[in-house]
Amino acid sequence: MKYFNNRIIIDREICNGKPIIRGKRITVQTILEFLAAGNTAEEILAEYPSLEKEDITSCMNFAIKVVKQNYIIKPLTYV
Repeated sequence: MKYFNNRIIIDREICNGKPIIRGKRITVQTILEFLAAGNTAEEILAEYPSLEKEDITSCMNFAIKVVKQNYIIKPLTYV
């Protein structure tokens, strides 16, 4: 199990290893999709009352950390 900011947990036994908010089985992806669709933090909190505003901020910070990494894209080789 790995933690990010004590709010985001990655555990291969929970939600197929997708990052979730501290044991709530609400994935980071779900929160980011709500935000991308134009929902506000207040609307998300109304939909998921067990969340805290800091959970939403942690999801955004987690996404930033993921995309800040360097990636190497190798060309496909066909056999």
